[in-house]
Amino acid sequence: METIRTLYKIGKGPSSSHTMGPERACIIAKERNPDADKFRVTLYGSLALTGKGHGTDRIVTETLSPVPCEIIFDDHTPTPIHPNTMDIIPVKDGKDGRMLRAYSIGGGAIEIEGEERAAICRDVYPHSTFTDIAAYCKAKNIRLFEYVIENEGEDIYDYIDEVWDAMKNSIHEGLSTTGTLPGGLNTQRKARVLFEKNHIDESAQTRENRLVSAYAFAVSEQNAGGGRIVTAPTCGSCGVLPSVLKYMQEHRGFSDRQIFNALITAALIGNIIRTNASISGAECGCQAEIGSACAMAAAALGELFGMGLGQIEYAAEVALEHHLGLTCDPICGLVQIPCIERNAVAAMRAINALSLANFLSDSRKITFDLIVKTMYNTGCDLPLGYRETSVGGLAKYYPVEMGFDIE
Repeated sequence: METIRTLYKIGKGPSSSHTMGPERACIIAKERNPDADKFRVTLYGSLALTGKGHGTDRIVTETLSPVPCEIIFDDHTPTPIHPNTMDIIPVKDGKDGRMLRAYSIGGGAIEIEGEERAAICRDVYPHSTFTDIAAYCKAKNIRLFEYVIENEGEDIYDYIDEVWDAMKNSIHEGLSTTGTLPGGLNTQRKARVLFEKNHIDESAQTRENRLVSAYAFAVSEQNAGGGRIVTAPTCGSCGVLPSVLKYMQEHRGFSDRQIFNALITAALIGNIIRTNASISGAECGCQAEIGSACAMAAAALGELFGMGLGQIEYAAEVALEHHLGLTCDPICGLVQIPCIERNAVAAMRAINALSLANFLSDSRKITFDLIVKTMYNTGCDLPLGYRETSVGGLAKYYPVEMGFDIE
């Protein structure tokens, strides 16, 4: 498996697959063709169908600037390798140069046709399944985060420190910002309202739900507004993990070091999922994004509370299992409805998964690896309209007025 540095990416939203990935591809194309007069970029599949709502055309234009570019949205040509496919062709003196075909595979990562992944993406782990990792950890009597440190080195803490700082900043900025999100749906930011709307007779459980949701809304709204967030594991699911960790640190007094270990544990879970399945909504639906984020958050909580390997596995498995079949159907291709609310629901569900793991892990029948495999196959079976194309589900039936235009 790859380093967890490629799972947690700090950058601007609203979509890791549709903005971060294409941005990286354009940077490579620009570096390789410094003398190009212009570029012709063709977007296929999900990039074509939801590219405007996700801001793909904007990020492509900005990245290739000042060289002009022509963007073609091709939503008819099949994409057998990956639904997030794009071609970048440099043009010099009226002649086409060598085409670069890139696949945005989720979480901001890309693959370029005919080329090996970059050196930073080399495998650093000898195992790729939870079963094998757990067996190794039991044999050495170490925890999951210690397994990561063993393979990544102690300096991974420096990067995780940056990740946690960026996560907290996205919560702070999201709670400090009000108004309407861009895109034309007139979606109002609600994080601050959730944060401030307490009642004298509010129960402890209600307060927990409200604050966790407020933090999840804050990060997700920052993402939807093009703010700086951390993929965990994607932009569209970036609010789940930081919201539960922020709440637990504030109300349970966990140290930064304990939070770092939880983040490392969560990243290992996300790594297993992306290695054996997918974290791409265009490939496997929202179960691959929100479901994965919920599993990561549940595992992180398990580490925070000192649970055993079996309990952490159970928490992650329950979290992912109960998102199976979740569709990715963003209205107008915007990462707003239902994406923002889903982050809050998944955050609360992660806490519920932790509670179940505390009570029932000894009786579990399903392994985490089995659920990961099931999620991938379920995603492949989902009709195309439910895999980030905005032609099915809520995106199809939401009554958008005629003449709606993506800003």
